[in-house]
Amino acid sequence: MDSTTTDDDDSSSCCCSSISSSKVLWLIAIPLILVSLYFGLKSSTSYVYAKNDHENISPPIVQLEKKLISNLEKVEAGLVRVRVAIKEAQSKNQTFDDPEYVPTGPIYWNPTAFHRSYMEMEKHFKIYVYEEGEPPVFHYSASEGILGIEGILIHHIEISKFRTNDPEKAHVYFLPFSVLSIVSYVYVVDSRSWGPMQNTAADYIDGISRKYPYWNRSLGADHFMLACHDWAPTISFAVPYLYKNSIRVLCNANTSERFDPTKDVSLPEIYLPQGKMDGLIGGPSPSHRSVLVFYAGGIHGYIRQVLMEQWGKNNDSDVQIHEYLPKNMSYYGMIRKSKFCICPSGYEVASPRMVEALYMGCVPVLLKDHYVAPFSDVLNWKSFSVQMNSTDIPNLKKILMSISQTQYIRMQKRSLQVRRHFEVNFPPRRYDVFHMILHSIWLRRLNIHVHDTKDG
Repeated sequence: MDSTTTDDDDSSSCCCSSISSSKVLWLIAIPLILVSLYFGLKSSTSYVYAKNDHENISPPIVQLEKKLISNLEKVEAGLVRVRVAIKEAQSKNQTFDDPEYVPTGPIYWNPTAFHRSYMEMEKHFKIYVYEEGEPPVFHYSASEGILGIEGILIHHIEISKFRTNDPEKAHVYFLPFSVLSIVSYVYVVDSRSWGPMQNTAADYIDGISRKYPYWNRSLGADHFMLACHDWAPTISFAVPYLYKNSIRVLCNANTSERFDPTKDVSLPEIYLPQGKMDGLIGGPSPSHRSVLVFYAGGIHGYIRQVLMEQWGKNNDSDVQIHEYLPKNMSYYGMIRKSKFCICPSGYEVASPRMVEALYMGCVPVLLKDHYVAPFSDVLNWKSFSVQMNSTDIPNLKKILMSISQTQYIRMQKRSLQVRRHFEVNFPPRRYDVFHMILHSIWLRRLNIHVHDTKDG
């Protein structure tokens, strides 16, 4: 155990009878110089009193135990303070000044706790992006089409203010491979072979785990991947710790396919036809929406098949359910005319219709089985959407007609309020979809405690 002196008089008096005064000066000066150098080199060092004050150690100085505080322990200590602050805000129902936006109302499970957590994230959250790997499979993904949110968010993370170049200060570590790019550049068409794609992810993690200590010390629990392609869960299965421990940010948030909402993050699928939100935001007031419910889309998956069989050939003008939209109808125009918009699962649970409905003021009807809605640990989806499963399809109109006009207006107003959390901005803006995804990752990091493997 290292120690250092605290009282020069005591140490010199103990030695003066046996050595000359010049030697005393040297023996005092050299330790002081070394201590000064040590403080200069080890800014993370702290000292506490020795645990056993009764040991007879010569010279008789006050013993100090040197406790080296690792960077990981500093990170964890900071997270402890954050947890306390969030819990205090929640228990005391605290409010905070925010010039841009203050979360309020029933769209949030606990608006004060969310607000405090979000502000703490803005102040402290640090992401380390592994630099290994070359585009287009790593550090890049296409940002167009219905899966474009994957590329948009990867790009935003790469240039974000939350990114740190010092992995020792990071709270989480981003695995920057793109599943969409893996499918595009690695998959052999019609081969039906998962091996090359899974090996791409597995080899990357093997490489960074050999080069850096961070994956091994947490077994991947403070690492995250981000993907909107339907094959992302299967590719993640190639690395057991990746799907068991890591934070997987996935559009395919299907609990029947091993999506775990306690650690994984549901990513909204967002389709931006022009690459931006231009022309997508806004719609008429509730009084100018003449259609009860609308849906148009291909028959992908059993839910859509049942929906079409039940409602696709009806003559009810209130229920506009189409596989192919008639030529005289505009898809976005119908969304803006409708009170409710059906957002069914296809082959997988994700669909851009949910965000399209929110953008245009149509109350979303989530017709999905085993789906975890985005940001559901913060947002109360029942306050601004209708949630159904496949067994409710025969009673679709009855269920929607049972919602009073007052209740519908309330839900529609809330859907407009929550819309900001799904907007895609260039550059990102506070509380938009980019920041909400980061906040979801932040919450999951707060739920774990990482120990340094060197501590045993």
